[in-house]
Amino acid sequence: MTPRGNTLGGATSPYLRQHADNPVHWQQWSAEALAEAAARDVPILLSIGYAACHWCHVMAHESFEDIEVAAAANAAFVCIKVDREERPDLDAVYMNATIALTGQGGWPMTCFLTPDGRPFFAGTYYPKDGFLHLLSAVEETWRERRAEVEQASEAIAGELRAMATALSGGSALEPALCDHAVAAVLRDEDPAYGGFGRAPKFPPSALLEALLRHDERTGTGLEVVERTCQAMARGGIYDQLAGGFARYSIDNAWVVPHFEKMLYDNALLLRVYAHWARRTGNPFARRIAGETARFLIEELGDGGMFISSLDADSGGVEGLTYVWSPEQLREVLGADDASWAASLFGVTEAGSFEHGTSVLQLPVDPDDAARFARVRDMLLAARAQRVQPGRDAKIVTAWNGLAVTALAEASVALGEPEYLDAATHCARTLLNLHLVDGRLRRVSMGGVVGGSAGILEDYAALAIALLTLYQLTGTWLPEATGLLDTALAHFADADADADADADGRWFDTADDAETLVLRPADPFDGATPSGASLIAEALQLAAHLTGAERYATAAGAALAAATPILGKAARSGGHWLAVAEAAVRGPLQIAVACDPDHSELLTAARRLAPGGAIVVGGPADSTELLTGRDRIAGRDAAYVCRGRTCDLPVTTAEDLAAALSRAV
Repeated sequence: MTPRGNTLGGATSPYLRQHADNPVHWQQWSAEALAEAAARDVPILLSIGYAACHWCHVMAHESFEDIEVAAAANAAFVCIKVDREERPDLDAVYMNATIALTGQGGWPMTCFLTPDGRPFFAGTYYPKDGFLHLLSAVEETWRERRAEVEQASEAIAGELRAMATALSGGSALEPALCDHAVAAVLRDEDPAYGGFGRAPKFPPSALLEALLRHDERTGTGLEVVERTCQAMARGGIYDQLAGGFARYSIDNAWVVPHFEKMLYDNALLLRVYAHWARRTGNPFARRIAGETARFLIEELGDGGMFISSLDADSGGVEGLTYVWSPEQLREVLGADDASWAASLFGVTEAGSFEHGTSVLQLPVDPDDAARFARVRDMLLAARAQRVQPGRDAKIVTAWNGLAVTALAEASVALGEPEYLDAATHCARTLLNLHLVDGRLRRVSMGGVVGGSAGILEDYAALAIALLTLYQLTGTWLPEATGLLDTALAHFADADADADADADGRWFDTADDAETLVLRPADPFDGATPSGASLIAEALQLAAHLTGAERYATAAGAALAAATPILGKAARSGGHWLAVAEAAVRGPLQIAVACDPDHSELLTAARRLAPGGAIVVGGPADSTELLTGRDRIAGRDAAYVCRGRTCDLPVTTAEDLAAALSRAV
């Protein structure tokens, strides 16, 4: 059988299209590609990465653009390239295989598979010489020692099955378990620089949100949140000129980032900073939340939705757009302002990055706000003339759902209706394009929806977004419950002989999706919340907003199944902890009988509500939570409940604040 040439030119993924001109005969993952491997009796070389990945670019330049490497790969393998953001199901399966084989994972991911997709060897980045040696060794092993390949693939398959069932023995959720999980997390805090653990440091968004909610219940956690949020937003991981957070810092002190900016990071961090701002009124929190919201709208906005990322590299050089030398400051600002700016931003002759350049930091607020604004505008204008990072303009359903939720919550925290407008526009556009014949698609590009089916996190994150909008606008509830009903039907691991969803386990792919070596079902939270923890949040919200017992039962089962994570691996369960904190408090429900467009009491309720609380407003009987509840003596009235226990209604913001303090 004659091998096909490179077929990535027609891909919807920008990452795949980056490799369309490679001499490697890359194909997209498909039944046809696997069939070719079987027909040729050769293994599959699977390479997984994403558009903003710096080391993916490095390996591409060193190896995939090289004629010698391409000749070796094309002759002995069927070569398949996968965008991890477009096919997170494939990424999850083969990342677990890579971890099982090497003890660690990352991107670019390099796997070797049998023609039916079973992995037998895996790694990450390889330089050209090492990669050529590896290709030769794998080809020889496949040809001369096939029994070893079969033995290795079976051992890995067994390890994957064991990993999938590693946590069991869930139990009822109790406040004490949340307290235990928080104590475990706090033991890992870096008190000097904020965050948890050692470098590299990733923004611990879900853990910070959970700690904010825990502090509202117990009075413990806010100091840790403030220390980490201050350190991140004053460090180089935050863009001090234009706003927006980079994906992670390579050092303990958040100074030098890996420069790519991801939609999901900025959406999750916006939610945290908006919550911190709403909780405390801290002006720094308000500023960072506002700048992050503007970054989402202005830099990642595209046709009403939000693109996936900005690249780490500019013109093939990491960080080129963002770093400065003292001489560059002088060229733009003149001597006096340059000296002031260098001191303010930590720009030195030695540099904090490479080649005498520095990443901008802001250890302290400027003493002259007007001068700061002028200097920042001048530097931004100069930076705009530099080579800009590449844009991955792929629209991912789940990440857009996270952005909608964050913008909607920020609109309340900061009093910015524009953010709610942006969230509403995104939700509408996303549903119109990505919901096809009642099922979600994972991605679109340039207004054209892709063929990849939505996974659990897509349904869950978008459902949360719509339920958040429903609380603010009174619309989107049918669309949200439609997504949840589809998720219950196709993603829940239900025993056929038992009540649906009784065991609380959720698969990441639908029951009618492509069959892989293993059906992924990863409950652990990572850089983004797991699909399982997101669906638990969505079901919990829907249960209280609709009164539907099936949602409450499924939410309770999901949380019970996750209790081993909170008990044994709390740092890998940040979003679970956030959902659990809301669950052990009821969650709190505040229903305000009012005209929702002209109610100071409803505005106060949204401002005062703790994280994870449910707030609705409207006329009597207009929603489930307002059934039989009306204004009192011509005044707006707020009804506060914790689970099925309710206070007497109140009619002033002061009395509402007192009622909420009692409910906590």
